[in-house]
Amino acid sequence: MSETTTAMEDYVQMDAVDWVPFPEALCNGAIRWKLLHVSPESGAWTAIFDCPAGSSFAKHIHMGPGEYFLTKGRMHVRGGSVEGGATAVAPGYGYEACNAQHDHTEFDEDSEFYMTFLGPLNFIDDDGNTIALVGCEQVAQAWGAS
Repeated sequence: MSETTTAMEDYVQMDAVDWVPFPEALCNGAIRWKLLHVSPESGAWTAIFDCPAGSSFAKHIHMGPGEYFLTKGRMHVRGGSVEGGATAVAPGYGYEACNAQHDHTEFDEDSEFYMTFLGPLNFIDDDGNTIALVGCEQVAQAWGAS
């Protein structure tokens, strides 16, 4: 007889969870985050990010799709609309396709967004070499270490 895994329901009272610094190697500036859910059965993870003006995420590729909701501020995705990407203005929704590459995602004002990732992020250097592959297991470990 095979074992079955049942997904557990989850609820997070977000204002009861402390913000913690996002790993410095994966961003520039004092980005903070709250890990809200990890779903190992699907490889998905959900977090909310607090991004001060002038902060940015390191170059990365979405190995799976993702959806975000910008709740506050402005986010220049893939360099923003000036560079062929998107400039998201709160309140705004965005979808990131599988294999979307983000060479430059920055915040020119204090911003906050909620995102569900359906697979890992591959953080890369300027030559395309993997710096860190960050999936649900890695974010759970990083969150547990904070």
